[in-house]
Amino acid sequence: MKILLVEDDAELGKTLSGFMENVNSTCEHVQSISDALMKVDLYEYDIALIDRVLPDGDGLEVIKELKNKGAKTGIIIISAMKDTEDKVTGLNTGADDYLPKPFHFSELNARIFSLFRRLHFDGNKSFHFKEISIYPEKFECSINGRDLKLTRKEYDLLLFLLSNKNRVLNKELIATHIWGDNYDLVDSFDFVYNHVKNLRKKIKERGGSDYIKTIYGIGYKFESN
Repeated sequence: MKILLVEDDAELGKTLSGFMENVNSTCEHVQSISDALMKVDLYEYDIALIDRVLPDGDGLEVIKELKNKGAKTGIIIISAMKDTEDKVTGLNTGADDYLPKPFHFSELNARIFSLFRRLHFDGNKSFHFKEISIYPEKFECSINGRDLKLTRKEYDLLLFLLSNKNRVLNKELIATHIWGDNYDLVDSFDFVYNHVKNLRKKIKERGGSDYIKTIYGIGYKFESN
């Protein structure tokens, strides 16, 4: 899962980003509206955690931009602005949830997964596609009831592909979604090919079908037909 954290408090941002990474999410932290707008213009995110009070204005501006773009990003406001009117304004602007500060990280994590399930898996704690079963909160998956042992990146890749069934995903989009800003450090997208190859191999070894189709010169598509 790829998360954008828009939080001006550097210490909170660092701690929360670390927590998100520890629970197997890729988290990118920015501290201003301008940086957030640059991020959402370049990349796609599963979830955005947005503070209201930022150095260059109200975090609602980021939400408005996400909505204008038609992004499928789930939005949770995290803010010390906790009056009912503030919550209503945030939700009416387009946020899916509103969590007042201070909050427990475990509660935020539960809300993130609840929102992710609602957006991608009709609210179910597990997702089943033919012989493939995925359990997002456990970071587990199986083929025909048999455990499928995947690395974190392979798991994220499978989840991303399944969440975008029948959509052609170019290699750069896959790289930025799964590896975040770190993909800038590589010279080519060969690592995407290698992870797709390994994922295909493991699925086939467990008796699964090859739903991941190569779109030559572009990227990959998970075909559900």
